[in-house]
Amino acid sequence: MLNIIFMGTPEFAVPTLEALLSWDGCRVVAVVTAPDKPAGRGRQLQGSAVKAAAEAHQLPVLQPTNLKSPEFQAELRGYGADLQVVVAFRMLPEAVWNMPRLGSINIHASLLPQYRGAAPINWALIHGETQTGVTSFFLQHEIDTGNLIYQDAVAILPEDDFGTLYEKLKMAGAALALRSVQAIAAGQAPSIPQPTWPELRPAPKLQKETGRLDVEQSAPVLANLVRGLSPIPTAFTQLPDGRTLKVFKAQPLDDEEASGPDASQPGRWHSDGRTYLRLQTANGLLGLLDVQLEGKKRMPVQDFLRGINVSQLGLQNG
Repeated sequence: MLNIIFMGTPEFAVPTLEALLSWDGCRVVAVVTAPDKPAGRGRQLQGSAVKAAAEAHQLPVLQPTNLKSPEFQAELRGYGADLQVVVAFRMLPEAVWNMPRLGSINIHASLLPQYRGAAPINWALIHGETQTGVTSFFLQHEIDTGNLIYQDAVAILPEDDFGTLYEKLKMAGAALALRSVQAIAAGQAPSIPQPTWPELRPAPKLQKETGRLDVEQSAPVLANLVRGLSPIPTAFTQLPDGRTLKVFKAQPLDDEEASGPDASQPGRWHSDGRTYLRLQTANGLLGLLDVQLEGKKRMPVQDFLRGINVSQLGLQNG
């Protein structure tokens, strides 16, 4: 039986922990997760989703602030793990990932080598991909570059956004992790160097400005940006009166709908005050379908329009 230490923090990692706990060929001896953080209006300390799952199964939980700490590494070593399984955690120092006799494996939410980095789900959607997936690989020095174990492809449907794709990959990653651990336990796991591709798309950490709708881009490009950031952290723009409008769902309009007198003026707003709100881009109109005005609730655009004075906002009628 393999002794495993599991490392992860967000809800995305919980199904993988549950999958490992369901298999009698391994034993999760401890869980490593992020320290508790203030959350909510009261700013009370709150543990991670992985911590909650671990405590529900009465597993030892380690929450180091410094992964290079000799005290933490000594405590980790004391569990005598054969393997570490890492999902959506921090970058590990070599002394940690190289500690178990079988090393450490990571579950990454892309088909490596594409979309290495912190936000692979978001960037696959932002770039308009029609397929992504999950990858298991052995950790080594450079982030997301270790030898591949297995990969499973997942289709990206036109209606998918970050929220729906996150759920699909969360479950696909759990199944892949269990299959990978079972192969390692049987001594049959592949270890294949990642291929060298001429063009790699990275997946860096998202910044606030990543979500700003740049009207110098085309409507299809902006619609994909909205998909990739919905429901969190959310794309946004400014209305003519300066207030911020978050956009959760948008679509590029077809040529007939997009034709009009202001097609050469990116940034111009269009609305009939009742049923639609459109933003002129460098190439086509972007129809906003699901929005949230600062200080207000998220709502369909028709409800939003009923609550504002279109003429006061300086929107173009029609």
